[in-house]
Amino acid sequence: QWQLVESGGGLVKPGESLRLTCTISGFNLDYYNIGWFRQAPGLEREGVSCIPSSSSSKIYYANFVKGRFTISRDSAGNTVYLQMNNLKPEDTAVYYCAADYGFDCSAAASDYDYWGQGTQVTVSS
Repeated sequence: QWQLVESGGGLVKPGESLRLTCTISGFNLDYYNIGWFRQAPGLEREGVSCIPSSSSSKIYYANFVKGRFTISRDSAGNTVYLQMNNLKPEDTAVYYCAADYGFDCSAAASDYDYWGQGTQVTVSS
């Protein structure tokens, strides 16, 4: 039984940090890319970052988070993190992690077949 569970969201002030966690079960991460997406009210879901199944493939970051967010995976392979620094009000959204079978990251939500329930991130002074 597969499962993706996000945690770590919350309310922070601009400039502060959060670390999101995606706890994964039922997948062999040697074959699945794990992506982080976000969706703000009234907007489409957008790709934030992705860590590929293959270490020889590139990690993906959306331009609007480069230099501020870092994606990583624990050595046991069942947890993916999204460290978010210098948060801005425009980062406010529900953040989702998702799994895509393959070896190269995609930023397209339509390529991902498995999704978590999401965690709310609110950045406000």
